[in-house]
Amino acid sequence: TSVSHYYYESVELDLLYITERIISVSFSSSVEEPSYAAHLREVASMLRSKHGHNYLLFNLSEKRFDIIFLFSVHVCKLKVFVTNKILVIFAVLSVNLSVDGKCVVFCRLQGNRGRTGVVVAAYMHYSNISASADQALDRFAMKRFYEDKVLPVGQPSQRRYVEYFCGLLSGHIKINNKPLFLHHVILHGVPHYEPKGGCRPFLKIYQAMQPVYTSGIYNVQGDSETSICITIEPGLLLKGDILLKCYHKRVRSPSRDVMFRVQFHTCAVHELSLLFNKEQLDQSCRDDRFPDYGKVEFVFSFGPEKINGMQHLENGPSVSVDYNTQDPLIRWDSYEDLNLSCEDAPDGQNI
Repeated sequence: TSVSHYYYESVELDLLYITERIISVSFSSSVEEPSYAAHLREVASMLRSKHGHNYLLFNLSEKRFDIIFLFSVHVCKLKVFVTNKILVIFAVLSVNLSVDGKCVVFCRLQGNRGRTGVVVAAYMHYSNISASADQALDRFAMKRFYEDKVLPVGQPSQRRYVEYFCGLLSGHIKINNKPLFLHHVILHGVPHYEPKGGCRPFLKIYQAMQPVYTSGIYNVQGDSETSICITIEPGLLLKGDILLKCYHKRVRSPSRDVMFRVQFHTCAVHELSLLFNKEQLDQSCRDDRFPDYGKVEFVFSFGPEKINGMQHLENGPSVSVDYNTQDPLIRWDSYEDLNLSCEDAPDGQNI
């Protein structure tokens, strides 16, 4: 089996045989809708000509009607990584790849191969444990795909989840079952998202893709502060897959920018302080507005009660907080109706 067994690449479409039976299809983020639809039909025609109906397609993006009609689809949307969805993919992969002649296709409709890479790399570690020696070449091909095609473009949280699966499968990561209550999120180093410096950050926290917390808007002027502490009292109980997104609310326009996002699983958290540097944060790792020395720290405890002795974390007098979270811009949820919306549905016809 060779990674170059079959390869088709254009400005808009990238189709790659990772192994003889695992295929990656991805589209440029700049492709227009008519080209989308046309390329999907081309891919469907190619798969039918080479594999008949002996394939299963995983949609790793938003739902589309034409994908449902054109392909044999297992819809598993991974806009962010949720552990149970990846485990479902493992189960379906194992069943389908155990059938002679059956292949699987990972379709990423817009953007880079990061999501496909996480699933393939995690499955590679899984197959290291359960697969036979004659599949060693396939595992090498999956490893090469991940290192050559995914790592250069992937996000830190994607790499983190691959490390989780590798560590859990090998026994190097012990599962934490203790409750964790989040009390403080500290930005060490103030990003500059306004022309005169400073920023207006607010947080949204998701657990298993459900919003569980929205902070007020913190207003930090210029270089007046070296850190920002967002305090949650009483502490917020977190368990499982956690996604935190930090936005900047612009001063002069009704819009917001993603400052950083980070995803982690509480089963792998064994300390009451969790620290991520710039290179470990999605978005900000490639954003010059976020300082190179910047870090984000999470402070936990085992109970919801206020942690004593944390007065040193209090913000200075130049930091003000607007708790008007009724603003639609603050309340708007990036993942609202994630399981219902259909990307190519006519207006008003999402399901």
